[in-house]
Amino acid sequence: MSLLLDQINSPDDLKQLPLDQLPLLAEEIRQVLVNTVSKTGGHLASNLGVVELTIALHYVFESPRDKIVWDVGHQAYTHKLLTGRRDRFHTLRQLGGVSGFPCCDESEHDLFYVGHSGTSISSALGLVEANRLKGDNDSRVIAVIGDGSMTAGIAFEGLNQAGRLERNFIIVLNDNEMSISANVGAMSSFLSRQLAGATGRAIRKRLKGFLKGIPTVGEDMYRTAKRMEESVKGFLTPGFLFEALGFEYVGPIDGHDIDLCVETFRNVMRLDNPVLVHVLTRKGKGYGPAEADPSTFHGIGPFDVTTGKAKTSGGAPTYTEVFADTIVKLAEKDERIVGITAAMPSGTGLEKFARRFPDRFFDVGISEQHGITFAAGLARAGYRPVAAIYSTFLQRSYDQIVHDVCLQNLPVVFAIDRGGLVGDDGPTHHGAFDLSYLRHIPRMVIMAASDEAELVNMLASAFAYGLPCAVRYPRGRGIGAPLPAEPQILELGKGRVLAEGADVTLIAVGQCVQTALLAARELETKGVHAAVIDARFVKPLDAALIAEWATKTGAIVTVEENARMGGFGSAVLELLSDRGLAIKTRNVALPDRFIEHGPQAELRKLVGIDAEGVVRAVTELLRRQ
Repeated sequence: MSLLLDQINSPDDLKQLPLDQLPLLAEEIRQVLVNTVSKTGGHLASNLGVVELTIALHYVFESPRDKIVWDVGHQAYTHKLLTGRRDRFHTLRQLGGVSGFPCCDESEHDLFYVGHSGTSISSALGLVEANRLKGDNDSRVIAVIGDGSMTAGIAFEGLNQAGRLERNFIIVLNDNEMSISANVGAMSSFLSRQLAGATGRAIRKRLKGFLKGIPTVGEDMYRTAKRMEESVKGFLTPGFLFEALGFEYVGPIDGHDIDLCVETFRNVMRLDNPVLVHVLTRKGKGYGPAEADPSTFHGIGPFDVTTGKAKTSGGAPTYTEVFADTIVKLAEKDERIVGITAAMPSGTGLEKFARRFPDRFFDVGISEQHGITFAAGLARAGYRPVAAIYSTFLQRSYDQIVHDVCLQNLPVVFAIDRGGLVGDDGPTHHGAFDLSYLRHIPRMVIMAASDEAELVNMLASAFAYGLPCAVRYPRGRGIGAPLPAEPQILELGKGRVLAEGADVTLIAVGQCVQTALLAARELETKGVHAAVIDARFVKPLDAALIAEWATKTGAIVTVEENARMGGFGSAVLELLSDRGLAIKTRNVALPDRFIEHGPQAELRKLVGIDAEGVVRAVTELLRRQ
């Protein structure tokens, strides 16, 4: 007997199933999710939590005529399975395969490329108003947003505008009390005030008994009694907040009860005003290890389905682990050091800092803008904050870096994890732009670690400088470099020569230093003698060292894992121009396009920033007259 999922190639096929078969379909989908992600890696816990909810959405609404907008997108796997990508789902997150996030190039059912939190309400609201301008009164717009994303300021900016609408707009609040790690802050506490608990149920039962006991004295008394019930209910649930913003509030409802979800969506689609449906789900639902440890299974590599244990190759510590250990050691000696993260204590490594120094750790939720200005306030008061944020998410706080940190010349340390290509998460998560968007900000110091030991030294140096300072490091494991017993404070703006050669100078930064060394060894076999410089600093540059070696060899190739425009290579070209040095140059960097998803090594080869690409660049450069 064929599986139900095998019969579904579009939402129209889903609608042919009787309602009572949908729970069985949910079980089949969960099996596919667990089995696939165990091989490819991916976002498992978040996707397991929305299986029934997603089925109900596609069962009721008419995608793509009705537009379903996913927030973040790390809960869209079931959506992909139901919208024509079932046969290719085994290629999830592989080069050339199905993206781990909504992707406009894959399907007309994916309205936006998504990967950052809090965007769904604003983008969906744009679609709602576009429908109004077109005179389209038939299609619906649904934004699906998690309670973690509700900590993002942009979500409330969208709510503020949307509440004034006089037409249907549905927001589905998927409340699992988590983002990546457990949610923090007042919003999380507020959403947790539900009538689902024992106390809430008891109060509601007494209210119902009270209403039944009121003698029939007319319609006015009945309405008064009902208003009393709704007032108490509103006090116990988050409904009154959303209603104050202009939304009809429905819920909370059980997001794993397909019948209830279907009935609720059928009812709210008939309303002519904005409505928020509060849905309670369980992250990791249906797979024991993910339910027990949803943070680990939020984003996980390949794992053993039976045990839930990750399949790891071992080896050197990751750069994130080195950062975590180093920050704790530095903070033990300097009580001014405080740690800040935006809803990612585990992903950034600050979880260890939080355990050691709970009073000096701050998780601001998915609010990078607030987090950076918050760090500025701490710095102004004499503390030394380190804001540990992935490169791709730090770009959300650009104005705060400029206005609130660098303009004030405050000693905030930016620990930029995932600098460069991150691999399987793709274009929404690659750290491709940080060197470019930070380099032109006055007073900003930028360092990029070429190995684990350099990361230790750079972190210690960043605190010692007392300036706005960014330390960039890649995703993944180090090279096995021995860590210093005591960090070395690097001389500000000074690089180092790792190899000497007379034919060409390779000037690299960050993990690309290792690439340059490999390329130099390969060039040696071809009779080309390359010098290799670890720039260490993107800003300020070691101008004297670069000019010296440019003059010695007459040819320079820069190597970086950042956008070519405005990055490290551009800085070197500006330096040569300022000094009037007519040197043959070539910049090896990321091309002017968004880079697809796939394993890091394959992507580097694809865009020509591996050792082979550097050798090719040198060969072509030296052929030029």
